[in-house]
Amino acid sequence: MGITLVPFSLVLGIWDTNGILLAVISGGIASGLGYVLWYAVLKHLTTVSAASIQLSVPVIAALGGVIFLTEPLTMTLVMASLTILGGIALVIRHRG
Repeated sequence: MGITLVPFSLVLGIWDTNGILLAVISGGIASGLGYVLWYAVLKHLTTVSAASIQLSVPVIAALGGVIFLTEPLTMTLVMASLTILGGIALVIRHRG
């Protein structure tokens, strides 16, 4: 969604150099730490487990929204997260 707002911000002249710099730095740090963690764990996983665990990313992102952005924790979110995590658990347990 953010990328769709770029043309409007250009027209309105609301670019803030400090804000852009902070966004790039925080994104770089978060991505860098995420990749370091993932590749440290990856060498201890089977191919099937690694591929299945990747499917947990939407659950992690949704829970991050609940924790850090005070998004509502709805029953739909809980049930969808449990369904995703349950499917991952079934694959890992069966193929592990």
